[in-house]
Amino acid sequence: MSAAGWSAVVAALALVASLPYWLPRSVVALRVRIFAWVNGEEGIPAPGREVPAEEFKQVYGHPAANGRSRGAALSDLFWYWLSPGPEVHQEHLEPGPRYDAVARTTRQILAGPSRAEWTELVGRRTRHVLDELDGHARVHHVRLRDLMMPVWAEVYYEVVFRAPCPREVRDLITGNADDVVSALKCTRLRHMDRRARLTAHLSERLAHDPPPVPLPAPLTERERAYYLQGTFFNTAVVQMSEAMAHLLLVLATHQEVQERLRSAGPDYLDHVIDETLQHFPLFGVAHRITTGEIPRDGRPAIPAGSVLLFNYPEYQRSGTAGAERFDPDRWLSKETRPTAAIPFGVTANRPCPARGFAVLTMRVAAEEVLRRFRLESSAEHTRSLPSRGPCLLVAREDSGSLRLRLRLRLAVMRLADHWANVPRSLTQLVLGSYMVWDARRQGLCRTYFAAAPGDPSPSVVGSR
Repeated sequence: MSAAGWSAVVAALALVASLPYWLPRSVVALRVRIFAWVNGEEGIPAPGREVPAEEFKQVYGHPAANGRSRGAALSDLFWYWLSPGPEVHQEHLEPGPRYDAVARTTRQILAGPSRAEWTELVGRRTRHVLDELDGHARVHHVRLRDLMMPVWAEVYYEVVFRAPCPREVRDLITGNADDVVSALKCTRLRHMDRRARLTAHLSERLAHDPPPVPLPAPLTERERAYYLQGTFFNTAVVQMSEAMAHLLLVLATHQEVQERLRSAGPDYLDHVIDETLQHFPLFGVAHRITTGEIPRDGRPAIPAGSVLLFNYPEYQRSGTAGAERFDPDRWLSKETRPTAAIPFGVTANRPCPARGFAVLTMRVAAEEVLRRFRLESSAEHTRSLPSRGPCLLVAREDSGSLRLRLRLRLAVMRLADHWANVPRSLTQLVLGSYMVWDARRQGLCRTYFAAAPGDPSPSVVGSR
């Protein structure tokens, strides 16, 4: 082979070897441009040029920033991903009597267990799921989101129905939740049959054995099943599973923090949770449609009908010294803790219903895991976490004797995770582009609001 030929071979090999370092980022950037091209540039970013970080909470909490779905092309995409039932999903209902009834019911259901009962329930269900791991294995290779999802499926089923969750129902719940979050992350297309099976189960359960807390009166029987499915067996299960995956992966990749937890009290674990939610907020961008003008001192008013895009990660990075550093100690005092911290949203505008007990339940679940295992991981940790959090759970009594073998497994994990980003990013590009186009084609939100009052289009459940 000539010198030119060898040079071409070396260049090709170098290009292939460098793929994990540049291709995923390039594909993500391309996907963002495609999403904007399909949906249109309709939003006002916050924080951004028109709404700086110092005005973020003020604008977010303004009474006129209360429109949720109607009038935003972006809503078609979220309704598509959250089908079936986005028209009664608490986060996507327009303000009014239906929203008030749904939000009140959610608060009543979640207020049922006391703090002691939440602690007992989460501890018991976490132990139950961990007991299902192979008791003879010294090391378990898991995906943390997959490990945690059955825990929260069982927890929220028991919170809603005040009865243990049968295994077959748990499988329905986790199948639905996994399908929704995988579609949101564009790693898989939607599988509406999985979601329909849970809807059918809930409809049957409500007809013969409804939960103790009466469900929202303005909703039909079918809509009540959608409400439970969307609020508790979709959003609650997904968000808590994602939160726990982030927390456990932080511990697995920050061994000094994990080691300190062995001697520190529960307050330190709470600081670790706070810092985790600061670095990896569960909300990405929340969009709101202004129903009236929002006046501002020294700046032009934001007109009615504007779509505000509240970027949680961007806001939480603002105004914090050393924001890129993972430092739980910054939460020790008011002087050092971040001022731009909204892990559960803004109180004046639909805050997360779980804000009163989320940290408590995360602490309980984490303590149960740490009591049995040491966590080790070399996987990349991003906010979107499309990898679902690869991690090794090492039996406490074996963590020292397996040190050499663990190093080898972690090296393999690092390499595999690095290269998995290449096909995964291409999959996200293709599937994400298709779903954005399909969402615009179906126009679930647009069609719903175009229908006559009281006669919404049956197409809101979506298709595959």
